[in-house]
Amino acid sequence: MRIGIGIPNQVRDVRASVIPAWARRAEEAGFSTLGTTGRFAYPGVMDTVALAAAAGATTTIGLLSQVLLATTWPGALLAKEAASIDGVSGGRLTLGIGVGIREDDFVAPGYGPRDRGARMDRDVPTYRSMWAGEPVPGSPNPAVPAGGRQVPLLFGATTAAAYRRMAQSSDGYIAGSVPAALASGAFEAARAAWQAAGRPGQPRLVALNYFALGDPDRGRANIADYYAATGDYQDVVVNNVHTDAESLREAVKQFEALGVDELVLGPGTDDLDEVTRLADIVL
Repeated sequence: MRIGIGIPNQVRDVRASVIPAWARRAEEAGFSTLGTTGRFAYPGVMDTVALAAAAGATTTIGLLSQVLLATTWPGALLAKEAASIDGVSGGRLTLGIGVGIREDDFVAPGYGPRDRGARMDRDVPTYRSMWAGEPVPGSPNPAVPAGGRQVPLLFGATTAAAYRRMAQSSDGYIAGSVPAALASGAFEAARAAWQAAGRPGQPRLVALNYFALGDPDRGRANIADYYAATGDYQDVVVNNVHTDAESLREAVKQFEALGVDELVLGPGTDDLDEVTRLADIVL
């Protein structure tokens, strides 16, 4: 199982200038992936901007949005953003997407929370078409440079529609930031949907958890703030923040036992030394 680390783009009032240094240190430490968690109505750094900054600061580490709120964007614009980041990085992006749950994140006119699932079903073929170099509707020109690729797609969420989309249209599944015992059911549902759709092999499975080592109280408080509008889920996430070596190593062991391909550990603070602290424990 690979171990990735989150970029602190979701930390309230993050020092945005730390992101390139964070990315470089994570790559040097040997993490497999840099992940972003983001939303619009929150004082952080946009997922796509953080991923582009990380792409420019590194050369080999993977890049993952976990998950980007795809239905808050026009599909064609997101497809071009994703292809651009993938191209700049030399083909290192995996686009993890979801439909979103907080109404205040839907700020673009005509892209509100209503019918967001239908928009997702409509937009995924748009992504594929644009990544294949087909012309933008109404134009003779494609939106992306020649020589690009189909950006790998992962889906999040635990609804029947999310599992269907994952199995029919993507490369795998991202579980929420919950303990392995809770995530196991979601991973089994993803595998079952994959098999029911007649897909060969197994879906790529990514687990998410949070950590806060240098300042556990501040880390938990930041994570609680970010999930403040999610009801009971907030408590589940905050109570699962790893603050010591024993807890982190146990989480790695449990997710590995579930057959997960990758565990990405997200930070509770933007303290750059957290990268080294985490690497010393899990790598």
